[in-house]
Amino acid sequence: MLKATQERPLIKLEIDDYTTIPYEEYEDETSNDFKEIEFEMITPIDFSDKRQLEIYNGINKVDERLSIINEKIEELNTEIDRLTNHADGIDYTVAVASGVIAGVIDSIFVGEFSFERANDWGTEKTNNFVVKIAQSKGYKGDDLAGAVAFLEDKYKIAADKATNDFGGGLQHHLRDFSHHPTPVGLTFSLLTQFTNKVYGTDVNGIFKVVELNKDDLILIGKNTQEKLTFGIINWFFHMVSDMAGCSDSILNGKTGTGLPGPIGSLLKELSALPIFSKMNKDGRKEFSVWISKLFNGTLLGERDENGKLIPLKFDLRTEIGIAHELGRQALPIILNECIVRGFYFIRRLCVEIRDNDIKKISDLKNINWKRTLPFKNRTIVRMMTIATGTFTAIDLADAGIRAVIKSGGFNPATLGNFILRVNFVGVGRFAIAVGSDVSMGVKRNKTISEKSKLMSEVICLSNVKIYYKNAELLCSYSNLHKCQENMFGAEANMWVEVEKTQRSIEGLYNEIEKVGRFYLKTIDEMDESFNGIEQLLPEVEKMNPGLVDAMLGRLKR
Repeated sequence: MLKATQERPLIKLEIDDYTTIPYEEYEDETSNDFKEIEFEMITPIDFSDKRQLEIYNGINKVDERLSIINEKIEELNTEIDRLTNHADGIDYTVAVASGVIAGVIDSIFVGEFSFERANDWGTEKTNNFVVKIAQSKGYKGDDLAGAVAFLEDKYKIAADKATNDFGGGLQHHLRDFSHHPTPVGLTFSLLTQFTNKVYGTDVNGIFKVVELNKDDLILIGKNTQEKLTFGIINWFFHMVSDMAGCSDSILNGKTGTGLPGPIGSLLKELSALPIFSKMNKDGRKEFSVWISKLFNGTLLGERDENGKLIPLKFDLRTEIGIAHELGRQALPIILNECIVRGFYFIRRLCVEIRDNDIKKISDLKNINWKRTLPFKNRTIVRMMTIATGTFTAIDLADAGIRAVIKSGGFNPATLGNFILRVNFVGVGRFAIAVGSDVSMGVKRNKTISEKSKLMSEVICLSNVKIYYKNAELLCSYSNLHKCQENMFGAEANMWVEVEKTQRSIEGLYNEIEKVGRFYLKTIDEMDESFNGIEQLLPEVEKMNPGLVDAMLGRLKR
């Protein structure tokens, strides 16, 4: 059944829908759902009227722009909803509880950060790695010194010829840039092959270029293929041999110089830049001296009860161990992430199941999975900010308390002990969470501002449309006035024709009256004639016997 009601400016259709619904989806075979359809009423256009055509085109352009803007506003509304925090008290409670649990685990099981443990772990892994690489290249033994000697002898590089120019065996791995196990080190290794020069810094930290002697060019490729082989293949395996130190040091029971790790290499390369130009009293760059002490172990080393310095090198082995230590610190952070994100997913999934009345597996297709994913929305970011903030607060409080206890009060050692107890992965994760939360807030404000601009444009366009509608109304009034004038003219002509018709009717009445009188006169004359014939019949019959009967018979035929 279709019912129509007209409202300004819309016509509303009310439809009773009797569409058949599959039985497996609904128990009832039919549906009586009431639906409403609204559409805008369009005024008929006279395309021969230029004014109406211009108004029609103008309204169409406004409607097209409004349609585009409305789609954009819908997208912005979705984005604003994503950037809005919808967390409630339960979400906040779980986030805090998760942060507390992770903080307790960090305090009990992770403990303090240890450079010694990192160095030991990194040294062990490095030594095993060097032996395996040497064995893969043909080494038959299983001892570290032999593996290093095997690789040193098989994969020599030209930069080793300039060892003395860069501080000898103890310093040239740091000062010679081609001994850095990084992409920068590889670049300088290739430069050495194509320029016959070695690049690094001198003892003062100033950038230095050393020209190779003719006798040293034996390790420089004679063609491009050899240069790439020496500069890449030989360089890589030589870096592997230098990771664990030189073979002589290992045979003497020492750890050897080793190589600077990615962090140490980057710091040393940056120290050669002009911006780090501050010199100490000995005429050396302070930053460069600090990096040398860090690499040699005098910066992080500690003294024993006899006052002897026990160096703790910050080389590649230590940096590998630091990555392992940070991995240990990351465990409670990962647990914190899993608890919060898992709770978010399960709770939103339960809400979707409830709202969509999910009762069987086939109904799961009705779930909006985007609403359940614990990623890329302000709510989960805010929950992670609270969880990581709680964890960091507990971690810092625990670190402070333990540092004071270990140091026997507040003294110069307290700060160092405090830093070693801090979970830097947790601090970093908290900083990222805060940054993401603030960034989403800023983006939300920008999105709202963009939406406000579009809404202002909608208002302006609506006013323009009203203007066009008013113009359309004026055109309609003008056309109505013309029609009214035409109607008045037609009405005057109508009354003239009515008058003419009245006169014609009066003339017709006169003619009918004349015909009536003529008809009556004729009837009278016919009566007189019939009476005269009747009087003459006896005389006719006498003079012409049988004539009257003959005439009557003729008339009967």
